[in-house]
Order: sequence, then structure tokens, then C-alpha cells
Amino acid sequence: MACMNNLNMITQMRRRRQEVIFFIMHILIIAPEQIPVPPPVGGSVEHSIYQIARNISPEHQVTIISRLRSGYPKKKILGNITLIRVAGRNKHDYLSNVIKTVKGQHYDMIQIDNRPRFVPTVRKAFPHTKISVFLHSTTFISSPMTTKKQAASDLSGANCIVGNSLSLQNHLKRTFPAISGKVRYVHLGVDLDQFRPRKKKTTSAHRPFVILFAGRLIPRKGIPVLMKAIKIVRKSIPSARLHIAGGTGKLSYKKYLKELASSLRISVTFKGYVPRSQMPGFYRSGDCFVCPSQGHEAFGLVNVEAMASGIPTIASRNGGIPEIINHQQNGILVTNYRSPEAFAKEITNLAQNPSLAKKLSKQARIDVTEKFSWRAAARKLEKIYTSNISQ
Repeated sequence: MACMNNLNMITQMRRRRQEVIFFIMHILIIAPEQIPVPPPVGGSVEHSIYQIARNISPEHQVTIISRLRSGYPKKKILGNITLIRVAGRNKHDYLSNVIKTVKGQHYDMIQIDNRPRFVPTVRKAFPHTKISVFLHSTTFISSPMTTKKQAASDLSGANCIVGNSLSLQNHLKRTFPAISGKVRYVHLGVDLDQFRPRKKKTTSAHRPFVILFAGRLIPRKGIPVLMKAIKIVRKSIPSARLHIAGGTGKLSYKKYLKELASSLRISVTFKGYVPRSQMPGFYRSGDCFVCPSQGHEAFGLVNVEAMASGIPTIASRNGGIPEIINHQQNGILVTNYRSPEAFAKEITNLAQNPSLAKKLSKQARIDVTEKFSWRAAARKLEKIYTSNISQ
């Protein structure tokens, strides 16, 4: 009888614990001030916000507030998601309009994406609400965007800090030890129905070998290293050419890249900003995808998208990328990623070994399907938030 009573007590305690943990949440997500959610082109942060929100359990309510853009409604409701867009000529005006719009509303968790500097203002408006900062890179916790002291102060006002990789989580813990107990990570995902392998690969002796790059045209993405690598590759694979999807805020840098391509005498096509709806087709148009990041790449969503699209992927052994790519199993990691010769060697090897490319592509699709869905990302974030709120 005593054993039965103890068992009943344990069962009741577990039920009470579950009742505390599993409850309906209303989450407010504050997007950065630059691009609306969902983004028309680019905007990996805004894209991640939208996809995670779409995959959060439908019993929870999600409000997303982002930048107003011509052609986008100020308010739209999609099931359990409410999209609100506000004007803002700069960060200050945008955040002021955000606060005016949501102040007085009740939220269980307020998630601020990639803008730690927003925390003090949001905390002042919501002194008793849990606040999470979801970081997608180290950009806004580092110079020149901020100082270490300022970033530490901003992050200290949050109840939870979420990175998009284990690498970013570890970086945050090392850099800001005072908030290490608040830090978690959630891998991003990919739409597996949208990003999928092409049905049949076109083969021809005269078909060029197309190398792809997708991302912002900024120095730390390593495009010059890739261009110099292709110059070397063309000695063995004369048909090799590079297609680049992505834009830049500095036209002078794009001009520099074009001049470099011309001086190297390699074939490079700059496609500019490619609408997100056309990105699956872009990935399927290539023979290999290369991500030559030179700075810390917190996650590298483009690699997951390329792998889901069935294209062999070569990337820098950098930041969170090794959490996605298992070297020689589902892709290739380049340790000496500042070296064009190192990338050229791997690109040439793939071009000359179709069986290796096929093996890597097949395993990449399997691994991404198992580990990097948006639903998995949303579920992990839900668990972090419910646990945080119940504390």
C-alpha cells in the first residue's frame, strides 16, 4: 500500500510538472529594422523568423513585428500568427514605433532577433516579461557595431540568449561569462519540400561545370578566395564557371569583384538578389556549391539549403559549419580556408569524381532531412521558452 501511495504521489508530481511546462504561450518576435517578414529577397534572419513561427505548435500565439514596406499590408493574420509592420527611417524610429504598437499588450516571451541594443528599451516597456535575444551571428555583439562592455550590458537585460549553433553558443559563453547560464542554441532548418534534388541531372560532354555561391557580397564571405580557386580549377576543368546569387550594400565592392574576375580571366555571372522563391532552382542549376567563409560563420543556412537540394557542398571548416557538414561523408570541409589552392583541390576532385559527388549529395539530403527541419527548430525553441517561463 505504501508503495502504491508513493507511486501515486510521484505520478501526481509529474503531472503537476507537466502542467507547469506545457501551457499556451503568446510570443512576440521583434525583427530587425531593415527588411519585412517574410523577406521578398535575401534576409536570412527574417526568413528564419518566418519559418520558425510557421512551425511553432498551433496552440501557441505568435505576433511578429517587422519593417513596413510598400506593397505589404500593415497587418495580416495567418492562423496563429499575426504579422504587424511598422515604419522606421532608422533603428531608433523603428523601435519607437514597435513599442508604441505593442505596449500594453500581454506576452509570455518577447524574442528580439539579432538586435541586443533593443533590449534596454524593450525591458523598460515590459519590466516583468521574459525577454529572449535570438542571435544569428556575432556581428551585433562585436566591433564595430558595439563594444564588448555594451553588448554585455545589453545581454544582461535578457532572460534567455539563443544562438543558431553550438559554435555561437560556446562563443557567447566564452565572451560573456556572466550570462553563460542563460545561453542556449537552436539549429536553423530548411523547407524540405521546396529545396529538393532535381529529378534528373543533365549530362553532356560539352556542358560546363557550374560552381555556385550564395550570400551577401561582403569581404568576410571569401568570394575573392573562391574566384582565385576557380582560376586554378580551370587548368584541369576549362569549362568551370561561377554563378553568384546575392547583393551588396556597397556597389564599390561588387565593382571590385567584377574587376577581379576580369583580371583572373574567369567566367563569373553575378545574378544579384535572387527572390527566395527562385533559390531552389538556383541551387539545382549547379554542379557544386562552395561556401568559403573567412570570418566566423555562426551557422551557414546556405549550406543546408544546398545540401537539401542535392548538390555536393564544399565549405570552410569554420564556426558552426562542421555541425552541418561531416567531412567526406555528406560534404567537404576545407581546413586551410584562406587558401585558394585548398578550395581548388576539392572542387577539382569533385568535378573529376562523379561517384564521389553523387555519394556526398545523397547522404547530405538524408542528413538534412533528419536533423535540419524548421519543425525541429521550432520545437526546440518552444522547449527552451516554456522552461524559461516556468522558472
